[in-house]
Amino acid sequence: MSQRAIIVVDLQNEYLSTGKLPLVGLDAALSNAQRIIAAARAKEELLIHVRHEMKQANAPVFVPGSDGVQIIAAVAPLAGEPLVVKNYPNSFRDTPLKQMLDAQGVKEVVVIGAMSHMCIEATTRAAADFGFSATVVHDACATKDLEFDGTKVAAAQVHAASMAALAFSYATVTTTDAYLD
Repeated sequence: MSQRAIIVVDLQNEYLSTGKLPLVGLDAALSNAQRIIAAARAKEELLIHVRHEMKQANAPVFVPGSDGVQIIAAVAPLAGEPLVVKNYPNSFRDTPLKQMLDAQGVKEVVVIGAMSHMCIEATTRAAADFGFSATVVHDACATKDLEFDGTKVAAAQVHAASMAALAFSYATVTTTDAYLD
């Protein structure tokens, strides 16, 4: 059994162009995520899907039961693949994720999904803090333009800053091609 798990974080309809939080570069990230998921299935590696839901039924996004909260069909879990529902950016917080990984003897996690600057960062940092070796496949992740103190920050720069921070101390950051090679 592999000691590696692939964690697919929040690739949900809310992030599509028809959703309430459309992401820049999501189509390319989805295509790469599909390749990583297919490889994990072929190798029978543990594949854990994570879905974000807000606790409040009147939340502006990720409303429980809404179409936006559903995982995008192209990367949806197959029967028998575990699904973790979370309410915070960190996929480990108040979820069974760590126990699931520990029960399978996982030592290494590979993180893909959305959004680079939020849930990917929070999940990867938590994984490293829990002692897992972490890899982020950056071109299988996407984010959005942000604004801070009147300055617009393009999604490419948001993503680059997030990946640079993770690569500095928390994870190996790589491309889909390099990861699959």
